[in-house]
Amino acid sequence: MEEQVYITEEERAKCQKVVDAFAELYEMADDIVVDAGKYGFVMLKDYIPSMGFAEEETFTDSKSLFEELWVEWFDTKLYLMAKGTPLLEKEGFKGVYESLPEEKQSELTGRKADFAKAAEINLEE
Repeated sequence: MEEQVYITEEERAKCQKVVDAFAELYEMADDIVVDAGKYGFVMLKDYIPSMGFAEEETFTDSKSLFEELWVEWFDTKLYLMAKGTPLLEKEGFKGVYESLPEEKQSELTGRKADFAKAAEINLEE
């Protein structure tokens, strides 16, 4: 029986660069991305003691992994900025973002290019 491989070695190396680029995310949230060998990379989210992770998603291409980690990083930053304020509950992430000064909005959205550069991901593709 032939062994099924779900991710190429080339894509695996690209995914690892993406995982490494978002290292600060794993310090901010209860999320982690692990190399699952031939199966790709697994994102584990929302750790609950005694229960484990509430969500998991498997990735076999670096672009999808990058986009998911970008959204996770962005939402986590907004959450941490608004934590403890009624704005988050009342307006959600979009409302938090829109309440920020334009300079701060640009700073946050500009980080996507920084992460792409670190991960060697072309955002134009």
